[in-house]
Amino acid sequence: MSNCSFVFAQMCEEEIDELENNFAQNLLRPTVFFDRDGTLNEDIHYPYKIEDLSLISGAAKTVRSFCNLGYLTVIITNQSGIARGLFDADDLNQFNKALCTALSIEGARIDLILHCPHHPDFSGPCSCRKPSPDLIYTAVKCLPIDLSKSFLIGDRPSDIECAAAAGIDGHLFLGDNLFEFCKLNGLF
Repeated sequence: MSNCSFVFAQMCEEEIDELENNFAQNLLRPTVFFDRDGTLNEDIHYPYKIEDLSLISGAAKTVRSFCNLGYLTVIITNQSGIARGLFDADDLNQFNKALCTALSIEGARIDLILHCPHHPDFSGPCSCRKPSPDLIYTAVKCLPIDLSKSFLIGDRPSDIECAAAAGIDGHLFLGDNLFEFCKLNGLF
Protein backbone atom coordinates (compact mmCIF):
# COMPACT_ATOMS: atom_id res chain seq x y z
CA MET A 1 0.00 0.00 0.00
CA SER A 2 1.18 3.49 -0.82
CA ASN A 3 2.23 6.03 1.76
CA CYS A 4 0.97 8.77 -0.54
CA SER A 5 -1.56 11.30 0.57
CA PHE A 6 -4.49 12.20 -1.58
CA VAL A 7 -7.16 14.83 -1.63
CA PHE A 8 -10.49 14.82 -3.39
CA ALA A 9 -11.22 17.92 -5.37
CA GLN A 10 -14.37 19.78 -4.47
CA MET A 11 -17.36 18.19 -6.17
CA CYS A 12 -21.02 19.05 -6.06
CA GLU A 13 -23.44 16.58 -4.47
CA GLU A 14 -24.78 15.43 -7.85
CA GLU A 15 -21.27 14.52 -9.01
CA ILE A 16 -20.55 12.63 -5.78
CA ASP A 17 -23.86 10.76 -6.07
CA GLU A 18 -23.08 9.89 -9.71
CA LEU A 19 -19.62 8.58 -8.78
CA GLU A 20 -21.03 6.53 -5.89
CA ASN A 21 -23.80 5.10 -8.08
CA ASN A 22 -21.37 4.22 -10.88
CA PHE A 23 -18.99 2.59 -8.42
CA ALA A 24 -21.82 0.69 -6.72
CA GLN A 25 -23.09 -0.55 -10.08
CA ASN A 26 -19.54 -1.39 -11.17
CA LEU A 27 -19.86 0.94 -14.16
CA LEU A 28 -16.24 1.58 -14.83
CA ARG A 29 -15.29 4.78 -16.61
CA PRO A 30 -12.40 5.80 -18.80
CA THR A 31 -9.97 8.09 -17.05
CA VAL A 32 -7.39 10.65 -18.05
CA PHE A 33 -4.47 10.73 -15.66
CA PHE A 34 -2.70 14.08 -15.78
CA ASP A 35 0.68 14.98 -14.41
CA ARG A 36 0.37 18.36 -12.69
CA ASP A 37 3.42 20.61 -13.08
CA GLY A 38 4.25 21.23 -16.73
CA THR A 39 1.02 19.61 -17.92
CA LEU A 40 -1.85 21.47 -16.24
CA ASN A 41 0.04 24.34 -14.62
CA GLU A 42 3.31 26.02 -15.48
CA ASP A 43 6.29 24.31 -13.86
CA ILE A 44 8.20 27.09 -12.15
CA HIS A 45 10.53 24.85 -10.11
CA TYR A 46 8.56 23.35 -7.21
CA PRO A 47 5.41 25.47 -7.48
CA TYR A 48 3.43 25.64 -4.25
CA LYS A 49 2.57 29.30 -3.75
CA ILE A 50 -0.93 30.16 -4.93
CA GLU A 51 0.32 33.43 -6.43
CA ASP A 52 2.61 31.37 -8.69
CA LEU A 53 -0.26 29.31 -10.12
CA SER A 54 -0.55 29.74 -13.87
CA LEU A 55 -2.53 27.31 -16.01
CA ILE A 56 -0.95 25.84 -19.12
CA SER A 57 -2.68 27.24 -22.20
CA GLY A 58 -5.66 25.06 -23.07
CA ALA A 59 -5.55 23.10 -19.77
CA ALA A 60 -9.03 24.03 -18.54
CA LYS A 61 -10.58 23.48 -21.97
CA THR A 62 -8.88 20.08 -22.15
CA VAL A 63 -10.07 18.91 -18.74
CA ARG A 64 -13.59 20.22 -19.42
CA SER A 65 -13.67 18.42 -22.78
CA PHE A 66 -12.70 15.10 -21.23
CA CYS A 67 -15.29 15.56 -18.46
CA ASN A 68 -17.95 16.26 -21.09
CA LEU A 69 -16.96 13.02 -22.85
CA GLY A 70 -17.58 11.05 -19.65
CA TYR A 71 -13.99 10.64 -18.50
CA LEU A 72 -12.88 10.82 -14.91
CA THR A 73 -9.95 13.19 -14.46
CA VAL A 74 -7.17 12.36 -12.01
CA ILE A 75 -3.96 14.20 -11.25
CA ILE A 76 -0.98 12.06 -10.25
CA THR A 77 2.08 14.07 -9.31
CA ASN A 78 5.51 13.69 -7.75
CA GLN A 79 5.97 16.46 -5.18
CA SER A 80 9.49 15.99 -3.86
CA GLY A 81 9.48 19.59 -2.62
CA ILE A 82 7.89 18.14 0.52
CA ALA A 83 10.79 15.71 1.08
CA ARG A 84 13.25 18.52 0.30
CA GLY A 85 11.63 20.75 2.96
CA LEU A 86 10.64 23.44 0.46
CA PHE A 87 6.95 23.24 1.42
CA ASP A 88 4.62 21.02 3.42
CA ALA A 89 1.45 19.03 2.75
CA ASP A 90 -0.75 21.97 3.77
CA ASP A 91 0.96 24.19 1.18
CA LEU A 92 0.48 21.47 -1.43
CA ASN A 93 -3.20 21.03 -0.58
CA GLN A 94 -3.80 24.81 -0.77
CA PHE A 95 -2.10 24.94 -4.19
CA ASN A 96 -4.13 21.96 -5.41
CA LYS A 97 -7.33 23.57 -4.18
CA ALA A 98 -6.46 26.78 -6.04
CA LEU A 99 -5.69 24.74 -9.16
CA CYS A 100 -9.06 22.99 -8.96
CA THR A 101 -10.79 26.33 -8.42
CA ALA A 102 -9.03 27.87 -11.43
CA LEU A 103 -10.09 24.90 -13.56
CA SER A 104 -13.67 24.90 -12.24
CA ILE A 105 -14.10 28.59 -13.08
CA GLU A 106 -13.73 27.46 -16.70
CA GLY A 107 -16.12 24.52 -16.28
CA ALA A 108 -13.49 21.82 -15.70
CA ARG A 109 -13.48 19.25 -12.89
CA ILE A 110 -10.75 17.19 -11.27
CA ASP A 111 -12.09 14.06 -9.59
CA LEU A 112 -9.03 13.05 -7.59
CA ILE A 113 -5.51 14.26 -6.85
CA LEU A 114 -2.81 11.85 -5.69
CA HIS A 115 0.75 12.81 -4.90
CA CYS A 116 4.03 11.27 -3.90
CA PRO A 117 5.80 13.47 -1.33
CA HIS A 118 9.05 11.50 -1.45
CA HIS A 119 12.44 11.72 -3.09
CA PRO A 120 14.98 8.90 -2.74
CA ASP A 121 17.83 11.29 -1.93
CA PHE A 122 15.91 13.03 0.86
CA SER A 123 13.35 10.60 2.28
CA GLY A 124 14.57 7.22 1.05
CA PRO A 125 12.94 4.85 -1.40
CA CYS A 126 9.18 4.58 -1.77
CA SER A 127 6.73 2.65 -3.92
CA CYS A 128 4.65 5.61 -5.09
CA ARG A 129 7.09 7.88 -6.93
CA LYS A 130 6.59 7.88 -10.68
CA PRO A 131 7.63 6.00 -12.78
CA SER A 132 6.04 3.52 -10.37
CA PRO A 133 2.37 2.93 -11.31
CA ASP A 134 1.34 2.92 -7.63
CA LEU A 135 -0.55 6.25 -7.83
CA ILE A 136 -2.58 4.89 -10.76
CA TYR A 137 -3.37 1.72 -8.82
CA THR A 138 -4.38 3.81 -5.80
CA ALA A 139 -6.76 5.81 -7.99
CA VAL A 140 -8.33 2.56 -9.22
CA LYS A 141 -9.08 1.69 -5.58
CA CYS A 142 -10.78 5.08 -5.07
CA LEU A 143 -12.79 5.53 -8.26
CA PRO A 144 -14.59 3.28 -10.79
CA ILE A 145 -11.78 3.39 -13.36
CA ASP A 146 -11.60 1.27 -16.51
CA LEU A 147 -7.85 1.09 -17.10
CA SER A 148 -8.36 -0.51 -20.52
CA LYS A 149 -9.90 2.79 -21.72
CA SER A 150 -7.64 5.14 -19.80
CA PHE A 151 -4.41 6.98 -20.56
CA LEU A 152 -1.93 9.42 -19.06
CA ILE A 153 -0.69 12.82 -20.24
CA GLY A 154 2.57 14.11 -18.78
CA ASP A 155 5.61 16.18 -19.61
CA ARG A 156 8.41 13.86 -18.48
CA PRO A 157 9.65 10.43 -19.53
CA SER A 158 8.87 9.16 -16.01
CA ASP A 159 5.17 9.90 -16.69
CA ILE A 160 5.26 7.77 -19.84
CA GLU A 161 7.13 5.00 -18.00
CA CYS A 162 4.46 5.11 -15.27
CA ALA A 163 1.71 4.71 -17.86
CA ALA A 164 3.51 1.79 -19.50
CA ALA A 165 4.02 0.08 -16.13
CA ALA A 166 0.26 0.36 -15.50
CA GLY A 167 -0.53 -1.01 -18.96
CA ILE A 168 -2.05 2.19 -20.33
CA ASP A 169 -1.03 4.59 -23.08
CA GLY A 170 1.13 7.56 -22.18
CA HIS A 171 1.32 10.80 -24.13
CA LEU A 172 4.33 13.09 -23.73
CA PHE A 173 3.22 16.73 -23.73
CA LEU A 174 6.03 19.09 -24.66
CA GLY A 175 4.00 21.82 -26.29
CA ASP A 176 2.48 25.12 -25.36
CA ASN A 177 -1.24 24.34 -25.66
CA LEU A 178 -2.65 21.20 -24.06
CA PHE A 179 -5.94 21.34 -25.95
CA GLU A 180 -4.21 21.54 -29.32
CA PHE A 181 -1.88 18.70 -28.30
CA CYS A 182 -4.84 16.48 -27.44
CA LYS A 183 -6.60 17.31 -30.71
CA LEU A 184 -3.48 16.66 -32.78
CA ASN A 185 -2.97 13.31 -31.04
CA GLY A 186 -6.58 12.20 -31.49
CA LEU A 187 -7.30 12.00 -27.77
CA PHE A 188 -10.77 13.57 -28.05
